[in-house]
Amino acid sequence: MTETEGLYVPPGHGRVVETPAQRVTFKVTGMHSRMASTFEVEVPPGFDVGAHVHTRSEELFYVLDGELDVLAFEPRIRTPDNWQRWESSSGSRVLRATPGTVIVVPPGCPHAFANPTDTPAKMFFQASPPPDHERYFEELLEILGNGGPPDQEAIEALRAKYDIEQLTPLRHR
Repeated sequence: MTETEGLYVPPGHGRVVETPAQRVTFKVTGMHSRMASTFEVEVPPGFDVGAHVHTRSEELFYVLDGELDVLAFEPRIRTPDNWQRWESSSGSRVLRATPGTVIVVPPGCPHAFANPTDTPAKMFFQASPPPDHERYFEELLEILGNGGPPDQEAIEALRAKYDIEQLTPLRHR
């Protein structure tokens, strides 16, 4: 790609990083865009990214297939274990996102997603600025690919490295 050429990524293309816990296809990276990294993320049944917050990053999620429980608000109380029960001061609660749902998360806003169903979900995910989320996904999937329960200490250190304050644990079946 040159400065006068765009990028075309056909269906089924992109660099794939995969573990039993998650499959991420890199569609647009920091090599291609100064604005955002873009991914297609397959979220297996039982996966819960855990509530977290970024001080610099802005994110956009677009549900393509399946259903996800999503959070994108500051709760009255940040309980350490179950973001699905959180409620905002204005009465917002966790919602079930179905295909076509868009979630925009500004910097500083706690957010999470989980697949509570028995079927995989798929979403388009965009993170700005690049390339932090690319590197984060690569390193996270390395940790999750080791089998067994997630190494929470390793995930915590990784998230701190990439501007992610973990509020509740990441979980997967």
